[in-house]
Order: sequence, then structure tokens, then C-alpha cells
Amino acid sequence: MSAGFVGIISIELHFPEAGSLKGKRKHVKSAKAQLQNRFGASVAEVDHHELWQRSRLTLSCVAREHREAERLLDEAERWLRGQEWEVGRVTRDLVSFDD
Repeated sequence: MSAGFVGIISIELHFPEAGSLKGKRKHVKSAKAQLQNRFGASVAEVDHHELWQRSRLTLSCVAREHREAERLLDEAERWLRGQEWEVGRVTRDLVSFDD
């Protein structure tokens, strides 16, 4: 029996309308909250802290089945791509904790 799966996405975001770090923080804070609420994801801003228009978020989702973890990652990425910011490079990984 599987011990579960952790799906991980690292995603570059570009905020063309942000004219300050405060403007960027508004977008990042909103994205993190929505990802947590909609998908139960744990989310952290992991890079580009000093840049006004760029951010890299890494999020993880935990699921009992491989298919469910993949679905959560797909939906989170689709949601991010449908927002007002631009999505750049995306990397994904799925980790299994089999005994």
C-alpha cells in the first residue's frame, strides 16, 4: 500500500502591471491564498523577492493516489495560467513515499 504522494510545482510569475514591490506583494499574497483555499496547497515565494515584476512560487499538494496528486497539480497550474499575470517557466515533480 502506498504511503501517499506529494506533487510539487515551481512556477515563475510575471506581473507586468506591478510598479512597486508593494504592488507585486498584493498579487503574490492573493495567489498564495487562492492556491491554499482552492487546492489545499502549501505555497512559498522562493525567489525574486527584490524584483517588482517577478516571483517564483513553489507549491505542494499531498494526495493518497498518484492520479489525485496529478489532478491537483494540473488544476493549480491551470488556475495560475488563467489569472491576470503571466506564467513563465514551470517545473513539476511527483514524489511517492512507498515503504
